[in-house]
This record gives sequence, C-alpha cells and structure tokens, in this order.
Amino acid sequence: MAKYHNKLQKNRRFEAVSPTGEVIEIQEKSIRKHHKFSTGDKVFFVLDYIFFIVFTISCIFPFYYLFINTISDAGLVSKGMINFIPRGLNIDNYLALRNVSDLGNSILVSVGRTILGTALMVMASAFVGYLMTQEEMWKRKFFYRFLVITMYFNAGLIPWYLNMVMLGLTNNFAAYIIPGIVAPYNIILVKTYIESIPGELEESAFIDGASHFTVFRKIIWPLSMPILATIAIFGAVGNWNSFQDSLILMSDASHLYTLQHRLYIYLNQTNNLSNVMNSSTGGGTALNYAQNGQIIKYTISMVSIIPILLVYPFMQRYFEEGIMLGAVKG
Repeated sequence: MAKYHNKLQKNRRFEAVSPTGEVIEIQEKSIRKHHKFSTGDKVFFVLDYIFFIVFTISCIFPFYYLFINTISDAGLVSKGMINFIPRGLNIDNYLALRNVSDLGNSILVSVGRTILGTALMVMASAFVGYLMTQEEMWKRKFFYRFLVITMYFNAGLIPWYLNMVMLGLTNNFAAYIIPGIVAPYNIILVKTYIESIPGELEESAFIDGASHFTVFRKIIWPLSMPILATIAIFGAVGNWNSFQDSLILMSDASHLYTLQHRLYIYLNQTNNLSNVMNSSTGGGTALNYAQNGQIIKYTISMVSIIPILLVYPFMQRYFEEGIMLGAVKG
C-alpha cells in the first residue's frame, strides 16, 4: 500500500511489474492538507497585507514621483502640477544633461570609485575574515578585538581631516579608495559566515598539502559567495552615494568631484537662483534658469539612482542568503 504524507504533493505516475509479468500503472493522487483559519487569523492576514501594500507604495512612490517629473513638461513641473500622472511626455530633460558641465566626468569618477573601492573592500574583508578564523594566527584575539573597538570609537571629523592631509590624500583619487578597504563590520560578517563552513573541508585540504592561500582561494572564496555578494552591495551603495569625502577632500580638484557632489552643487545653485528670483532685482531670466535648474536636479537624482536599481535585483538572491547565514553565530 502506498504511503501518503499529510502535505500537498504533485500527481505522479509509477510503473510496477506484477508477479505474473504484467505492467501496472499506479497514479499517486494529490493530497491537500485542509486548514481552517479562525476569524482572528483572517483579520491578521488582511491587516498584514494592507500594511505591507501601504509600506511598499510609500517606498516606491518617491522614485515614481521623481521619474514622472523628469519626463514631463518643465513648465508644469515648475508649477507643481505633476503629482501622479506624467503630462507633456518628453526626454528633453535627459538630453539636456549633455550640456551640464563636468557631469560626464563626475559619473566616471563615481563609477570608478564604486567598482575599484568595492572590489578591494570585498577582497580585504574576505581575506582578513578568513585569517580571523585561524587559531594559529599570531595574536588573533587581540587583533579581532582591536578591529571591533574601531566600530565604537571615532576621533571626529577634524582629526580625520588632519590625518588625511598628513597622508597626502587630499585632492587625490586614492582618498576614495584607501580609507574604505578595511571595513570592520563587513569583516565580522565574513568571519561569522566562514565559521559556519564545515571545518572538515579545510582539514582535508591541509592533509593533501594545500597552503592557507590555496584553501582560501579554492575553498573559502567560492563557498563564501553569498556573504561576499552581500557586503559588495553594502560597499557599492555606500561608495556610489558618498559625497562628504568629495566635498571636504577635493576642494581644489573639481575634476575629481563625484556625481553626488555635483548634484549637491546644482542643488545649492538652484536655491540661490530662487532667492535671486524673489528679490527685487530678479527677472525672467533668473526664473527660467531656476526652473531649469530644478528639472536638472530631478533628472540627475534619477540618473544617480538608476545604477543601484539595476544592480540590486541581480544580487538580491545572494543578499538574502548571505545576510541570514552570516548572522547565525555571534
């Protein structure tokens, strides 16, 4: 007699041979477990769905609002008449970005620091995290605790700036890369994840004569892809959105401004022109320029968001798996 489990199963067909040699076809029927929900369960599910639908809309609407304003008529946008539906559809605002000075160079700087900074941070986090799991490492506990302490103590903005000046990292592209290579939080995530990998894999490799670097390259690195993809998302978003280091350290190197810094400059220009427009000396030229500056601000903001929106869906699977597995052990 077939044994059925008390859960949903797909219809399956089997062929068996009877003692007489006859082929018998057996069909396993689906069995669905019926569960009767109480009134309280139904109310909870309804409220749960309503909450998450409202929460999702509240997260998506700012991006949608920004996008419809960039593809609508500039005059209607400046009057605040675009709220839910785009009007006067056009892509002139995106084409006008070609006339913004140094915008292309700022995009290249942001892309360069994001790719290079994220890659070096991931490699350093993986290697240091692996070293922190090796008991034979000299003063391992001391270095690990010292690493954790840096997460809780900060000297402040002025000592940080003076230190960057002393190291020659002002008006230098390396200022975007070097300070972010060692990320204590990411190293802790990687260390915790590596500790969840069966130690027998490393032991068998050591027995076969493999070195630590070989074990790291051929075993630890491939198996740690979920957590590495997770910290890569953290690093990429942080590098792409950062502008404070550009604002403070690149005062004499406008060619090294990031895209976010450039957006910040245009935002200030728009506000200043709005003040001129409202003054007695303001005229139609200032009004038109301020309106165009507002549209440019929206469009650049949309352009700065698009790369992260395109990358995240491809990394989401690794992100969810890595952040959960990396947080199992403390």
